[in-house]
Amino acid sequence: MEIFNAQFFVLTLALVGVVIIIAALLSGLIDRSDLPQVGVFLALGAMLGPAGLGLLDVTLESPTLRVVATLSLVLVLFTDAVSLSVAEVQRHRGLAFRVLGPGTLLSAGLIALAGWLLLEIPLAAAAILGAALASTDPVMLRGLLRRPGLSEPVRLALRLESGLNDAVLLPVVLVAMSFLGQSGLLSQTEWARIGLDLFLLGPGAGIAVGLFAIGALEIVRRKTGVRRDYESIYSLGVAFAAYAAAEAVHGSGFLAAFAAGLTIAALDVELCDCFLEYGQTTAEMALLFTFVLFGSSLIWSGFLVLSWPVVYFAVAVLLIRPIAFFVSLAGTRLDCRSRLLIAWFGPRGLSSLLLVLVPVFAAAPNAEPLFSICCLIVLLSVALHGGSLMFLKRDGAAAATARITETIADDSVAKETPAISTARESENSQGPVISIAEMREIQRSGAPNLVLDVRAERNIANSDLRAQGSLRIPPDRAVDRLTELDVPRQTWLFAFCA
Repeated sequence: MEIFNAQFFVLTLALVGVVIIIAALLSGLIDRSDLPQVGVFLALGAMLGPAGLGLLDVTLESPTLRVVATLSLVLVLFTDAVSLSVAEVQRHRGLAFRVLGPGTLLSAGLIALAGWLLLEIPLAAAAILGAALASTDPVMLRGLLRRPGLSEPVRLALRLESGLNDAVLLPVVLVAMSFLGQSGLLSQTEWARIGLDLFLLGPGAGIAVGLFAIGALEIVRRKTGVRRDYESIYSLGVAFAAYAAAEAVHGSGFLAAFAAGLTIAALDVELCDCFLEYGQTTAEMALLFTFVLFGSSLIWSGFLVLSWPVVYFAVAVLLIRPIAFFVSLAGTRLDCRSRLLIAWFGPRGLSSLLLVLVPVFAAAPNAEPLFSICCLIVLLSVALHGGSLMFLKRDGAAAATARITETIADDSVAKETPAISTARESENSQGPVISIAEMREIQRSGAPNLVLDVRAERNIANSDLRAQGSLRIPPDRAVDRLTELDVPRQTWLFAFCA
């Protein structure tokens, strides 16, 4: 037994290492080619699984799957909440309502109805399937949201949906679980227990842990200071502590994780930024590792349930979201193309699998067939939604390039001027910071220059301050973006990050 455990431990460490190495080495290629990242790691899982090298064999009963899937769902919910900007949600509450109400919930309801009619499953099981398949995958959407050519309204709508829809759909799954295997209505006591879990124990534990964590961090910040990179690790600790606290009082740990993240998002923007800078990458690695586990054997079980009713249901699922979202966004200022993009790019992925696993791990009756059906839809979504991203034109890059061409009058090396010399002396003596007056002198000298807005998305959302004539450049991929736009090397770049 000790030898087996040692071998399993070494294999697990090796697998984690392989995931991190491959994710890092392929990050640039995947970003530029728009290959579906999820598909790469599903293929890696298949190579390691029983049909490949036979190094990995994960079943629904595997303790490893239970632990990894639980941690992954906690990370998904916590990351969704921390990534939200409360000010942005309030400012665009009309759009948020449309993508979550008529969009997400209508999609979940129609998918549940299709499952009930086509698959002839109980309403409670159909509701779980509808909620799981209405969830959009944050990992698959990340590549789209980072695209330079994506319009801001589309980016905003998809970011709001991916950040909020799991918190809306998870309660549907938790309530529907209580009806699986039930022949009659729930008693008042059972309804009270569900209400206590959904509205008090789970969220209450998450808020309490979040408030305590923020208070303790603020005290330590004032007295001794905390390293910025360690604050992101601190955030991950808050997520797991919130889950454990809620489970200890028989509440929903998943709702607690989301509530803790939302508390941090509302009260400590600095901690959110630290998490987004460091912790989000760690969370993404964990999610990719989960995809490898599913890809070893479990996700391919979707092909075992193939039948004409399942095929009809899969087609219905892929069509329901575009119809529901296109209708729900009618009457907004979004043009037809933007609405089509939002409606189409609702990929199913890890979130769907994790939500449908909640009743499976709870040993709810007839839950395992739902997982297999969900696996088939996820595979179709990875192929269609992930693959279609490769054919989406980067039309925003051409517009931005034209804008740069207008801004930079001369791409040749500018003549040395007193203003430039003064700025360089200032840079050498004081660091890479110049005054507004010095920047104006350089601009008047005729030297090619650009003003870049490199603030984090959260800081932009929480501020109405804009730099006149600035070009928006994501801070996490500034070099790649400037290379794509073919900015001349002789150009002065003024980074606005207030």
